[in-house]
Amino acid sequence: MTALVLALAAGAVVGLALGGLGGGGSMLAVPALIYLLGFTPAQAGTASLLIVAVTSLTGLLAHARAGRVRWRTGLLFAAAGLPVAAAAGALSSHLPAALLTVAFAALAGTAAWRMLASARKPKDAARHRPEEIPDDRPAESGPARSATAGAGLGAVTGLLGVGGGFLAVPALVSVLAFTMAEAVGTSLLVISANSLAALVPRVGAAGSLDWAVIAPFTAAAVLGAWDGKRLADRFSGRALQTAFAVALLAVAALMLVDALR
Repeated sequence: MTALVLALAAGAVVGLALGGLGGGGSMLAVPALIYLLGFTPAQAGTASLLIVAVTSLTGLLAHARAGRVRWRTGLLFAAAGLPVAAAAGALSSHLPAALLTVAFAALAGTAAWRMLASARKPKDAARHRPEEIPDDRPAESGPARSATAGAGLGAVTGLLGVGGGFLAVPALVSVLAFTMAEAVGTSLLVISANSLAALVPRVGAAGSLDWAVIAPFTAAAVLGAWDGKRLADRFSGRALQTAFAVALLAVAALMLVDALR
């Protein structure tokens, strides 16, 4: 019963993060699965990819209905990362658990720092409505940087079992000149594709998974994603980013201390 309650609570938080911020849910799902629910790092990475893929698809529908998804560009961005995500997913099962934990903690800390820094900066793009910018506008930095960003995102997704939305959102804003609303919605498309690609080579490699935990965790995350979309409508992106970044810093510190002791 305790595991069920923890799974439901953690899943709701993950869903809120994905629905409200367009990413970051797996940065909370992995440590929750490890420290609250007793999964190994490899099992947590695999379970996180499954949870995040299902939840992202649900959140994607909500944002698509609001016209916040740039389908063509998002699919091109995701396509660059798919083969890299699959290869990194296969490699992850051969790496030491402590190394994966340290790498995850470092990545979480870096993501939190970037989110705090970006929350303090004015976002000119956020002042434009999505409909003011045509869907076929070119990326000023060119397709090469877009492909590089997509491949890097795929590598992180496959290796550490994270969806990569905390990297996809700023990349879509800075590299492809998306508005913040478009970036949040489109990142869920990228996360879904990368998570599914990284999940395939992991199936069976991480050992048996506790579906009695994963199922309610996923269900709570799916419901939380819809509420997260409502939070995104009610609160400013900066407020949501700051709150999430502070929580992420605490998670990164906990995991780093645990891995190094």
